[in-house]
Amino acid sequence: MKKYILLILISVVTMNLFSQTKESGFYSFKVKTLEGQDFDFASLKGKKVMIVNTASKCGFTPQYEDLEALHRQYGQKLVIIGFPANNFMNQEPGSAFEIRQFCTNNYDVTFPLMEKISVKGDDMHPLYKWLTEKDKNGVMDSKVKWNFQKYLIDENGKLVDVIYSKEKPGSNKVLAWLEE
Repeated sequence: MKKYILLILISVVTMNLFSQTKESGFYSFKVKTLEGQDFDFASLKGKKVMIVNTASKCGFTPQYEDLEALHRQYGQKLVIIGFPANNFMNQEPGSAFEIRQFCTNNYDVTFPLMEKISVKGDDMHPLYKWLTEKDKNGVMDSKVKWNFQKYLIDENGKLVDVIYSKEKPGSNKVLAWLEE
């Protein structure tokens, strides 16, 4: 009898852990676009995704051009999602309207931009907790070191790699991943 109860208890715990992992995976996130519309990550199933924290007044800001070129070339299988963040030296101070205007006027950005969030610290957005904590993403720990850090997610919602700011969005490493 004790063995039977123990087996039931183990089954329940295992099912709960599986359920929690499934529910807290990449596709469970829902965010708002820069314009305030709902964006459900479940809509990204079957596509590769690049998550990028962006800023309008950064030395890496010209990467918007590279991100847009990648979006236009690989848009059928890659979704680039920009998350404006003001975590590094106040380099994204603008409102949603100002950010959209800047990105459109200067870089003709057409890939999705989400509402401004925090990518580090006590107010870190839950998506970035998932991206940076191995116990949540199941792959690796990382820290967001600066603006334009890129996270690569495969077609199954699994974190694949982190590309740091200095490496351009169209680097050989990224292109090899896209061609897999």
